[in-house]
Amino acid sequence: MIKPETVQRIIDTSQIVEVVSDFVSLKKRGANFIGLCPFHNEKTPSFHVSASKGIFKCFGCGKGGNSVSFVMEHEHYSYVEALKYLANKYSIEVEEVEMSDEMKAELSERETNFAINQFAQKFFTKTLFESDEGKQIALTYFKEREFSIDTLKKFQVGFSPSSWDAFILEATKNGYTKEQLVKSGLVIEKEGRYYDRFRERVIFPIHNISGRVLGFGGRILSSEKSQAKYINSPESDIYNKSKILYGINFAKNQIVKEDNCLLVEGYTDVLSMNQAGIENVVASSGTSLTTEQIRLIKKFTSNITIIYDGDPAGIKASLRGIGLILSEDMNVKVVLLPEPEDPDSFVKKNRSSEVQKYFEENAQNFILFKTKLLLSETENDPIRKSQVISEIIDDIALIPNQITRAVYVKECSALFEISENSLIGQLNKILTKKFRSRVKKQGQDTSGIDELMPIKEEEQQSRLEVDYYNPQYQEGAIIHILLNYGTKNFKIKDLDENNNKQEETYQVATYIISDLTNDEIDFTNALYAEMFLEYKNRFFENDSNIERFFTSHENEEIRNKAIDFLSFPYDISDEWKNKHNIETPDINDESTNILQEMIFSSLLKLKLRRIEMLMKDIENSMKEETDYEEIVLMMQKHKSLGDIRLELTKHLNIIVTH
Repeated sequence: MIKPETVQRIIDTSQIVEVVSDFVSLKKRGANFIGLCPFHNEKTPSFHVSASKGIFKCFGCGKGGNSVSFVMEHEHYSYVEALKYLANKYSIEVEEVEMSDEMKAELSERETNFAINQFAQKFFTKTLFESDEGKQIALTYFKEREFSIDTLKKFQVGFSPSSWDAFILEATKNGYTKEQLVKSGLVIEKEGRYYDRFRERVIFPIHNISGRVLGFGGRILSSEKSQAKYINSPESDIYNKSKILYGINFAKNQIVKEDNCLLVEGYTDVLSMNQAGIENVVASSGTSLTTEQIRLIKKFTSNITIIYDGDPAGIKASLRGIGLILSEDMNVKVVLLPEPEDPDSFVKKNRSSEVQKYFEENAQNFILFKTKLLLSETENDPIRKSQVISEIIDDIALIPNQITRAVYVKECSALFEISENSLIGQLNKILTKKFRSRVKKQGQDTSGIDELMPIKEEEQQSRLEVDYYNPQYQEGAIIHILLNYGTKNFKIKDLDENNNKQEETYQVATYIISDLTNDEIDFTNALYAEMFLEYKNRFFENDSNIERFFTSHENEEIRNKAIDFLSFPYDISDEWKNKHNIETPDINDESTNILQEMIFSSLLKLKLRRIEMLMKDIENSMKEETDYEEIVLMMQKHKSLGDIRLELTKHLNIIVTH
């Protein structure tokens, strides 16, 4: 268990923009930062981060929270794990208690797999650098391939011994059971016998974005053809090869800096390029690109450059998956290395500056690259040329951006030596077919059009059903004001008894709390009542950061509601104001009466709705009451409340129709 004071220090030290930027590419907009939400697929940013409030909020999927909850949600960490992650990021010391065998047994299968993988990585790395077999076989292999010790240690490369059960013996000695090791994928059970999956292989740990080990790739060093050259961890609850990219944890920051992601095929390609100082590189590990992998890259950049070696068959095979990249509205370029080079050999034969220059000078737009490649094989075959044109137009139709499509049509027209109108006609046929198909499916599956809807249907319905006349609606408005403006000051202008103008300054929270207390107004909504009480207590204890208290609250419902109240999706940009020469009123400016009007309006409406509910209760009671005297008393009370209601409506400039 982490000490409460350490937990608070972690929360206070964590900077939400820094934390989120490790996983999402953010851009400054007004007072906030925006980016593509990492929790749902979107093409228009609706994910907002507020540095001043220490919170994030997605106005698309609704997720929100602080630094701790972001790490928990994104990395699927427990609360304690998220705290430890942030503590490590900000170099905050956290006392850890060594896990006993009993504690390990109580861990969930998922957490056990993470723990075993971490243990395995350390075992493999230690074996590579410290065991005789590791140094003689594996380390010699890496030295022959010109990999430095620093590069190997950076990527936590290791070696699994040739013994059938070296890892099993070490893991069981440290409290893990054979059943747990089998579930992790590191051990294979066959007919009651257990043996190491990666025996006699060099090991490449595969990390998630935050650097946690998800699984392993193993390369055999012998020339035995009966064995697969590479094997990977089997799919598990933490390892899904279609959702991860090798090296992403090391590349993410440089990808953002370069605004480009270099994509290669293998583990050693990533290692070699990093060793050459080119760090914005990831590998698909020999698998075809998936939508999940593309969206992982898109968190950091919209630009992908694919590095191909000179193998024509390999290039053609990989072209099929690039349509997915186009569908995600990303810019794809291709660099073709000179034969017979691959990224590993190419960077080792050239200086880093020469490699970078080659990439810059030889990067080609994917559509044009594919067009030229396929056209070179058509020769004088009009049928084959027609097929190539259709294939390219199919690719262009995948691009969501209309202007980008138009540019490609124009360029392909010149390459194909065919009129733009002909290509546009074919493109329109494809787009029309797709549109009709989407419309036809709307009654059954609307997932394809969710992004086009500014407000989802069920959300629209819920908004329509908000009971404006319920005091709970106004109670929420009061909490909203307190959280956003509670420490601000506002001025009340009035006339004294001699009709002289006077002006008094009040603090928002002091005024609201006093007003509600004097009129004995209690909140009817349990959540808002608890939030109001806690706010009042923290305020009178002179808590300097009440916002942070609520956005880090242990009660998830309170925490989420506070984040909702503190989040706002729009900012008026200075550029827009300057362009149109329009002054926008500042609610925080004491010289304006915006804040005063907001406070008075909310308090009066709360009281009005409370009185209307009391009147309604009296009306219902009168229907059941048979005692004449009681009815008379009820009528008098109803009239008194009605008089108060009339006064309130005059102040609010509301016409009562019921």
